[in-house]
Amino acid sequence: MPEKIIVIDEGTTSTRAMLFDASGTPLGSAQREFRQHYPGPGLVEHDAEEIWQATLACTRTMIDKAGGAANIAAIGITNQRETIVFWDRTTGRPLAPAIVWQDRRTAADCAKLKEAGHEPAVQAKSGLLLDPYFSGSKIGWALRNWPQLAPAGDRLAVGTIESYLVYRLTGGAHVTDATNASRTLLMAIDGDGGWDGGLCDLFGIPMRLLPEIVDCTATVGTTDPELFGGAIPIAGMAGDQQAATIGQACLEPGQTKATFGTGAFILSASGTERPHSANRLLATILVQENGRRSYALEGSVFVAGSLIKWLRDGLGLLANAGESEALARSVPDNGGVYLVPALAGLGAPHWRPDALAAISGLSFASGKAHVARAALEAQAYQAHDLKAAFAADGVDWADLRIDGGMAANDWMAQDLADMLALIVERPEFVESTALGAAMLAACGAGLYPDLATAAGTMRGRATRFIPALNDAQRKTRLAGWQSALAKILT
Repeated sequence: MPEKIIVIDEGTTSTRAMLFDASGTPLGSAQREFRQHYPGPGLVEHDAEEIWQATLACTRTMIDKAGGAANIAAIGITNQRETIVFWDRTTGRPLAPAIVWQDRRTAADCAKLKEAGHEPAVQAKSGLLLDPYFSGSKIGWALRNWPQLAPAGDRLAVGTIESYLVYRLTGGAHVTDATNASRTLLMAIDGDGGWDGGLCDLFGIPMRLLPEIVDCTATVGTTDPELFGGAIPIAGMAGDQQAATIGQACLEPGQTKATFGTGAFILSASGTERPHSANRLLATILVQENGRRSYALEGSVFVAGSLIKWLRDGLGLLANAGESEALARSVPDNGGVYLVPALAGLGAPHWRPDALAAISGLSFASGKAHVARAALEAQAYQAHDLKAAFAADGVDWADLRIDGGMAANDWMAQDLADMLALIVERPEFVESTALGAAMLAACGAGLYPDLATAAGTMRGRATRFIPALNDAQRKTRLAGWQSALAKILT
């Protein structure tokens, strides 16, 4: 039996295929960028055909590296969540641009639904809030505003990126995994609930357009033999943040991962009982295995790595992103400088899209090192605010397992441990999203009996950062942050 796994990791700016062995060891990677389209303010689109061609090329490269399709046990897929694609069931070709998760064109629609009092019922069913970030309002908008969709009639198919890729790979399987479905605003996530008629009606979406919801470890079909020289099972799928949580082996209640990329996404496993947030956090499906759902509570920080990029490219304070660590270490403290990084508003738990960024506490004694340190400290402060919200919702963090580009910064990792008073772990292999998809595919292919066994075997070693800050210092710093934050929230 073949024991190699290919993962298609379809992100916001590029597609990548990675080859793993059954132990989780990476054997190779191929990556292609694709274009971002900005047709107007707040509008973000992709060409789904370009994504398909990039996916095809990267996957073929890894299959060749493995020695052919016969050596691949399964393909796993992980993807940018909430991005939505419209395609023709007959040809598989897209009928319109893909509307990306970052797109804000439906902000006014969501505001009207909030004003009409729909948000409590939407949150009760879907676990989500009424925000253009999610897929449902995007689909409804497209059906109303893009005339090229109407002539397709029953040939029109709608789905998130993994659903579209499976359709193209198999030549017709129209499915979505439970984690991606739970990010659409159209799914009742409790129990064995599926697409909800009331939610679909709210956004004006016929359910016949939507894919079948399946397990994350299900074998949903095999690839068209003509694509890769043989049929390969597709046996594992999850949205990128859920896949990263799985890749970090955060499966038991309280186990928490934080991905520090452009933004920061923190998910804490909450077990088989769906959490309900009174603090504007999101309830989402973490994984569905053998028809059994487990859940997570999620908090999103809008600005993380993009803050360092802004210091580099926008202000010219850094020559490169890595310089932020050296600058932070070059001063004994922040010198009273605090940076609230609301460059794109504030995410959870504040949800203030109108908030503006601010740097406070500047004096003639302040230098760029203090600003760089304040930018890194802001990550720990935002995480601390989220930890308090999670705990208030009954899902406290047992530890924090970090990944993403910023996680390579040792100073920031230690500062997270200090400010959260928690052990912080960073795996040696930081591509947790792809690894999580590999774990799912390995289970779906029968290489492991269950996800817990796969995660325990495949995650590998991690570096631990132990809290070293005393309570008085922690309280003083947090008081300064709360004061700076209050100034922009009033």
